[in-house]
Amino acid sequence: MSDPILLTIAVLGGTGKEGKGLAYRWARAGYKVLIGSRTPPKAIATAEELSMMLGGQTLIQGLGNPEAAQSADICVLTVPYTAHRATLESVKDAVQGKLFIDVTVPLVPPKVSKVQMPEAGSAAQEARQILGEGVEVCSAFQNISHEHLLGDANVECDVLVTGTSKEARAETVKLVEAAGLTGWDAGPLENSVVIEGLTSVLIGINKKYGSTHAGIKITGII
Repeated sequence: MSDPILLTIAVLGGTGKEGKGLAYRWARAGYKVLIGSRTPPKAIATAEELSMMLGGQTLIQGLGNPEAAQSADICVLTVPYTAHRATLESVKDAVQGKLFIDVTVPLVPPKVSKVQMPEAGSAAQEARQILGEGVEVCSAFQNISHEHLLGDANVECDVLVTGTSKEARAETVKLVEAAGLTGWDAGPLENSVVIEGLTSVLIGINKKYGSTHAGIKITGII
């Protein structure tokens, strides 16, 4: 990957907790970050908040989702599943030819600890259907609690990356590492069904054992 300062990442739906955390970590690592939102003033306020947290020395800007996607080299979607399709359709033209990382989990309230996958198989596969073959789609970060991200502490949790090509997965793993996490190439995008579903399992574990940030760790790799 090129020097991070030369790359721009759009975090679409970046005013939410997960998006803010990822944006914070990438900005800290030297990337130019665009916060996207359906409501541009919210994106601007979030960008200002993150910039203040980082001492005002980072490149963070707030825009509408389509404008952020158009201006970025890499787009990362961090919206609730209820906003998934509408957001994808709003940025479809702007993301052609780019790497698109989907963080969405298809949770269906109120039973969020029960795995409930969409007809396409997973949220990431749905994104692929909507965006088309002109976009490299990867899936990542579903099993990371937002409580880990908006800060500087080390995170004892791994990130599994699936995607439409080996090259796209490798680029996404680099972004995982830039965020201070350990990433693993978990194979083709079809495997995202397992990883997205695991989020509901982790939510159930949190509830049962009184935690807020259960995660996963890959072992046995030398």
